Amino acid sequence: MANDTKIDTVQLGTGGPRVGVQGLGCMGMSWAYGPTEDVGEARATLERALELGITLYDTADVYGDGENEKFIAPFVQAHRDEVVLATKFALGQDPKDPTRRVIRNDRPYIRQAVEASLRRLDVEQIDLYYMHRRAVDVPVEETVGAMAELVAEGKVKYLGLSEVTGSELRAAQAVHPIAAVQSEWSLFSRDIESGVVPVAAELGVALVPYSPLGRGFLTGSFVHADKELAADDFRRQQPRFTGDNAAANAALLAPVRTVADAHGATLGQIALAWVQQQADARGLAVVPIPGTRRRGRVEENVGATRIRLTAEELALLEPIVGKVAGDRYADMRFTSAGRE
Repeated sequence: MANDTKIDTVQLGTGGPRVGVQGLGCMGMSWAYGPTEDVGEARATLERALELGITLYDTADVYGDGENEKFIAPFVQAHRDEVVLATKFALGQDPKDPTRRVIRNDRPYIRQAVEASLRRLDVEQIDLYYMHRRAVDVPVEETVGAMAELVAEGKVKYLGLSEVTGSELRAAQAVHPIAAVQSEWSLFSRDIESGVVPVAAELGVALVPYSPLGRGFLTGSFVHADKELAADDFRRQQPRFTGDNAAANAALLAPVRTVADAHGATLGQIALAWVQQQADARGLAVVPIPGTRRRGRVEENVGATRIRLTAEELALLEPIVGKVAGDRYADMRFTSAGRE
């Protein structure tokens, strides 16, 4: 694609914001995927993404215990009218064990979390506020009711949910309009297709796939996380990327390479094109949020929005998911899979 060509736009939910058909996950710029060696390049990547038409920027309070929100704050403030800012609450520290995460969806915690995020981001209003994970001990209606209060008070503009089931989305939507559901969705992770995706399509809620590149694995940039990635890289603890699982999953990239060669594209572009194309296939808005710290990579990712896979190519990629070895997380408590 030409360097000055902006991507198309789509609406998040019924009455939600209009954004580019691809967003940017900002987590890795300051947390989870090893140290950011070139902070200037990461900041330039935020700017380049906006030039290309990416307007949805995704962070969360848990990313680096607020440091990621602080990192993107200057960029957001410089482009406040152009950027749709998304952040999240729900993952806090266990007071008895600071190394352990707990999920909280209760009203007092939500109010504490939103005020802290507003301070770190130095904004008066968060555009899209997600419940990051579901605490099963709190009715989802109660949580969304507390979030709706933030909308009424002007602290938040639109509401989102992450890693919820179809029934949970339906219950939430009955309390307040939900603009988007964020869940993992890629050639390697498709468990949401049986539950939340059809409900989202029915209700007019957008899907915002995180890790559409399988945390980079689908790009072929690494195989064995425990041998190739930095000591503090989050992926070293994920079952799919270590030991025998990693080697088995790397072999699954063969059909992706075949399709990539046919298009003169990269593996990552084909993986992203597959996710982008689910919008037409499933009848709903789909805005994946691949993360990167480099301008060249964001340009590559945006190029995927121009690729159309044929029925034959889609059929070639279809069997991959059934052969993936290992769970998405070491602790699947942090996903919706066990509740569908």
